[in-house]
Amino acid sequence: MDKPDTGLHPRYAAPKLEAALADTPVVLIHGPRQCGKTTLARQYGRKHGYDYISFDDPGQLELLRADPTTFFAGLPERVILDEVQRIPEQFTRIKSIVDNNRIPGRFILTGSANILSMPGLTDSLAGRMEKVRLAPLAQVELRRAEPSRFLEALFQGSFKSYPNAGVRLGGTLAERIVAGGFPAALKRQSGSHRRKEWFVNYVDALIYRDARDVSGIRRLEYLEHMLTRAAEQSAQLWQVSNLASKLAITAPTARDYTAVLERLFLIERLPIWSRHESGSILKTPKLHFVDTGLAAALLQIGAEELWKNRHPLYGQLLETYIYQELRRQASWHSDRVRFGYYRDKKQVEVDIVLECTRQVVGIEVKASSTVEARDFRGLQKFADFAGDAFRTGILFYDGEAIMAFDRMHAVPISLLWGETGSSLAGDQLEMMGV
Repeated sequence: MDKPDTGLHPRYAAPKLEAALADTPVVLIHGPRQCGKTTLARQYGRKHGYDYISFDDPGQLELLRADPTTFFAGLPERVILDEVQRIPEQFTRIKSIVDNNRIPGRFILTGSANILSMPGLTDSLAGRMEKVRLAPLAQVELRRAEPSRFLEALFQGSFKSYPNAGVRLGGTLAERIVAGGFPAALKRQSGSHRRKEWFVNYVDALIYRDARDVSGIRRLEYLEHMLTRAAEQSAQLWQVSNLASKLAITAPTARDYTAVLERLFLIERLPIWSRHESGSILKTPKLHFVDTGLAAALLQIGAEELWKNRHPLYGQLLETYIYQELRRQASWHSDRVRFGYYRDKKQVEVDIVLECTRQVVGIEVKASSTVEARDFRGLQKFADFAGDAFRTGILFYDGEAIMAFDRMHAVPISLLWGETGSSLAGDQLEMMGV
């Protein structure tokens, strides 16, 4: 059964997909459900003669399980296999087909769970598969603009050639946080019952269908409670013991539940940054929700409550919103960008640290429209700690102008996706349902 095309898709992932299929037998497009994986795969597939099979279709799943040998023997030369987390036992068959006829672009797989974290699957297609990770849409994708040059300016340590005039977003920023980036949700009116209903159905599908496919957990009703508690802790230290105590379960059980949420691409760990990547493994990570729209829906927070009433979680959700925007832009950056956060023994913290080609930048997020010199204290501490690797420090704020503070810059949030004072078009906001 075909999935609906929402009309919005992750356009900047398409070149990466095409390049991978040109020289790799299997390409896996994975990420959270409803983020555009099927749309991207089918758009490419229609142009290049791929057949399409979805394992969300009970009939296809039954055919496969009844006679796997005949099913795979009858596959066309190029095929899209959708939602492959439902057939993990068949990956050895895919490996065998590829090894017998190792042509580039043989399979496009999509998965709404991180199948690479499932035992045995990583080795099955090692050296034969490339991954394309998708996420809910970035702001630059929603605005249908050219890819942002922000990361380039960031690692150059200079914003002299960058637009200096951003736009103060105010309540619009809260609307965008609550809207999130799932295409199907964005097509429904902001704040409407229909959008809320979409998020309710989304969570139900994840917990009572997808979670069964990727875990042995029996008490699935606890998973929704865990997801809501995780939304409350977004942009905070990952304290599994706190999550466990709120649900009256043991810490090992809580770790099992959070592992499932990670596997379903709903939450992410942000490690503490150190000069050596392995040095951060044993430190307490921060938790970030994959989409602030989903987090706000779980917490039943609307844009008006978030902005006008200054909800206590506004700062946390804004930090997660900025973090996820940076993550999505980094996915199409030419060089690998490593993410972390900084925290010293005196609890001085920098929200986000980016490292690329042995250069690091620190990023702080502030909901205010004003900036003071003291707001850069954490960044100054981090600059001293990072030493020669430090490139610059950025303080995102809801203002209009870039301001230089020694090696630091205060930067309008809107410039992260290239939105200047003259580019806040009504039709773009209407597309989002704002």
